[in-house]
Amino acid sequence: MGAAGEKAVKLDWEQSRAPLPAHLRSTILRMDGSLQQAADVLNKAKHITVLTGAGVSKESGIPTFRDAMTGLWANYDPEKLATPEGFLNDPPLVWQWYDFRRNMVAQAEPNAGHYALAELAKKRRVDLITQNVDGLHAKAGSKDIIELHGNITRFMCFDRHHPIDDVPSGLPAPPTCPRCQSPIRPSVVWFGEALPPGALEKASNLASECDAMIVVGTSGLVHPAASLPFVVKRHGGTVIEVNPDVTAITNTADVFLRGQSGQILPSLISLVEASA
Repeated sequence: MGAAGEKAVKLDWEQSRAPLPAHLRSTILRMDGSLQQAADVLNKAKHITVLTGAGVSKESGIPTFRDAMTGLWANYDPEKLATPEGFLNDPPLVWQWYDFRRNMVAQAEPNAGHYALAELAKKRRVDLITQNVDGLHAKAGSKDIIELHGNITRFMCFDRHHPIDDVPSGLPAPPTCPRCQSPIRPSVVWFGEALPPGALEKASNLASECDAMIVVGTSGLVHPAASLPFVVKRHGGTVIEVNPDVTAITNTADVFLRGQSGQILPSLISLVEASA
């Protein structure tokens, strides 16, 4: 990101911490009514875990998995493209679709919600778990992120999962691994595949140990990630949900903040004190 772009996004983050205009308050009464309650939870928590989903990336202009099926890709089923079988059946097709998605990600920038979560980690112990594959949390400054579904900007070979560096965009078909000659694929989790080694175990441990979890922009329908808030609850933790819509997690959440993460999170994090 250029200096001007970074300044603009950070200015948005600072402005979003300011009091809301009166004409906007009536549209988010649920948020205003619960914001201090959520801040009180976080101020008491010694260990906070965050789980983010596609809604956070959507606010940066990255379509959700199914929303990405537009234009030339409108007639394809994403669940058939995002499978090992789909890749083996037509490697150039799947490669080009992921190249299309990588180009979208390359043009995206973190939003105020991403920056707010990075700011929270400066105040408290925060562990961040994401279902997103775009790397925007890292770009915003978050550290040690558990990427449950991998990262679309990284590559590995199909057969042995050797990591591959410096794969150019715009190739019509996948190149081959220099070590084993297997075709190269994106380093993401496809339907029917296991999560990265150790990722789910680590995420589950964090969910069972934390005092509070903030669940942001996820539908609560994609498992096993969707089970993590319930792990928190079983172990006595508090769940705060941030989402513009009611989800499968809402009834379980202790605090539900309705709205966009880029608006709510900066306001919430501004109320959280730095730990001693």
